[in-house]
Amino acid sequence: MGYDYDRLYGETPDALGPPSREFVDFFGRYDLPGARILDLGCGQGRDALFLARAGHHVVGVDIAPNGIRDLLAVAAKEGLPIEGIVGDIVSFKPEGTFDVILIDRTLHMLDRDPRNRVLEGLLDHVGAGGWMLIADEETNIPDFERAMVQHEASWAVEYRKPGYLFARRS
Repeated sequence: MGYDYDRLYGETPDALGPPSREFVDFFGRYDLPGARILDLGCGQGRDALFLARAGHHVVGVDIAPNGIRDLLAVAAKEGLPIEGIVGDIVSFKPEGTFDVILIDRTLHMLDRDPRNRVLEGLLDHVGAGGWMLIADEETNIPDFERAMVQHEASWAVEYRKPGYLFARRS
């Protein structure tokens, strides 16, 4: 990781601000209560906290211990269903399947091959009818679409605009 997010999180509460409008809008329409969601690269929890407050069960993974510390402190204070894991997304292996996997501006921090391997490894962990929600550099999105096309399951891109790819597994 080129930027020291752990230091940023250690010095700055809510360093990355509120959730992205695209994610807020998506979950405003999402109709599965109590969904199991993986937030990969969750930082201090700007997305994970929003999702848990909406009644979902969230597993947040980040390489920055200070980010996970902050996430878990808020979750404990508010009684939110969040599991926080300090881990490197390259070597992290999720357990089971999720209704939604959310990756908010994290994959671009990796070189192309590891970035694509991480995404390919996650596709099997989205349950049937589940969602992969990605916000990332626009130049990376075509690789993500290719990974979904080549995956053994069928994926339908439901939302695509510069820097965003939301796809549903059939």
